Amino acid sequence: MLSRRRLLLTLAALAAPASRAAISYPQVLPRALVFPQDFGAHADFRTEWWYLTGWLGDRQRPLGFQLTFFRSRTDVDPANPSAFAARQLVIAHAAIADPARGSLLLDERIARTGFGLAEAAGGDTDVRLSGWRLFRDAETDTYHAQIAAREFTLGFKAVAGAPPWLQGEQGLSRKGPDPLQASYYYSRPQLKVQAQLSRGGKVEDLAGIAWLDHEWSSAALAPDAVGWDWVGMNLDDGSALAAFQIRSKQAGQPPVQTYAALRGASGSVQLVAPVDVRFTPLRYWNSSRYRSAWPVAQRIRIGTRVFETRPLMDDQELDSRLTTGAVYWEGASQLLEAGRPVGRGYLEMTGYVAPLTL
Repeated sequence: MLSRRRLLLTLAALAAPASRAAISYPQVLPRALVFPQDFGAHADFRTEWWYLTGWLGDRQRPLGFQLTFFRSRTDVDPANPSAFAARQLVIAHAAIADPARGSLLLDERIARTGFGLAEAAGGDTDVRLSGWRLFRDAETDTYHAQIAAREFTLGFKAVAGAPPWLQGEQGLSRKGPDPLQASYYYSRPQLKVQAQLSRGGKVEDLAGIAWLDHEWSSAALAPDAVGWDWVGMNLDDGSALAAFQIRSKQAGQPPVQTYAALRGASGSVQLVAPVDVRFTPLRYWNSSRYRSAWPVAQRIRIGTRVFETRPLMDDQELDSRLTTGAVYWEGASQLLEAGRPVGRGYLEMTGYVAPLTL
């Protein structure tokens, strides 16, 4: 449960001033992504997130971690002069997956921008929310984070070893049949992580590997989309796999959109034709909280290659209805090929409890 103070912040952030106007949001159209500017926030677009997931520790005692900052432009009239007008919201989720515990250690926060509570800066990555922060050091191309959650504290640096990986068509990622159902999207796989994790009075210095996604849009999902299954996997040979399917609301119908791409250790990218991408559930975990069934292990066929995901633990379900409005499964997972572990990363699933609304 959220503390009383954080609940009040949530309600204050969502309280809408009376003055509203028809808001025009920019469309996602083909353009070249430009860095470092596109590392930063794009305040005119409706929805944006910086999503960083990874594995820490050794193979005998691995941990998963997730940190996501969301920025959301609201429908509040931009001309409203009130300093309390919630024109932009910043939301953050953080979680630790520890198989010894069996369920996530997690926390979430939300606030309107301003008043020193929250900010998503333009020009480069720098997102802050009530003492939590994620920013990029331009000199070293290193991401730094500091998160003081309710049951743990996590600080880390994640060093990039390659330029941003532009997903889709040079950074324009199609999410549906309408050309406007798209996002700008790039990834930073194979990030080398040094972290300090404190919980239960114990401090651990840990190393690991991570993946960062940055995505922004105004209308990414088709009306008949219910949610998505997505993987971002760092392979042991230095390559990386990104793949997703956007599922239809109509049971038994083919996905609204599929996508997969492989980036080699040398930086070469192979885009896979959508018809050659297929997700198939292998095993379900049933949540007693929401009577939902999550396909926590999946087979992902990508061209001639067949991968399987295996969760670090089954219960990696997040209830973020007080912040983003969704229940989703965000799971540290192994990647296997021909029955052999070949990588590590995260599987994210949305729309299994209720249709996802961005």
